[in-house]
Amino acid sequence: MQASYVAAMEALHRICMFVAGVCLVVITLIIPWGVFTRYVLNYGSSWPEPLAVLLMIWFSFIAAALCYREGLHISVRILPSMLQGWPRVLVGGAAELAMAGINLFMLFWGVRLVHTTWFQVISDFPIVSVGISYLPVPVGGAITLMFVTERLWTGRLFLDPAGGGLAPASVE
Repeated sequence: MQASYVAAMEALHRICMFVAGVCLVVITLIIPWGVFTRYVLNYGSSWPEPLAVLLMIWFSFIAAALCYREGLHISVRILPSMLQGWPRVLVGGAAELAMAGINLFMLFWGVRLVHTTWFQVISDFPIVSVGISYLPVPVGGAITLMFVTERLWTGRLFLDPAGGGLAPASVE
């Protein structure tokens, strides 16, 4: 069962990477188009900037979940690095439970925010709901919560960042 869950989280991780990558590529393509139409054609397109903002919101929440799973999310590792044995596990568990609490908050209140704003429209895109711009909050919270569950279930509480780019804290 645990192996199946980890495999599902690996698949979710790849999907998140794809979505974040698509967001970045589209942003990279539409912003120069907005600049081109404004300064070369003397007619500014109204849609590239709000679409880029919407995509950046999606990118931010999806990439935050990715960074968390890969051990690249912001963390203070000095205290766990100084501990050994059960105190280290206790601190790791408490940190993961706090992360779970934050993500449950994002999920619960994010869903309420999306529900509240769903029938409003974005002025630049009259067919797009304002709720779409807030949807990354509960989606990012749910994805990160699944990654927290994976970490708690597998017991890998203190991941080293991918590639070992950070030096470990000295405890001497």
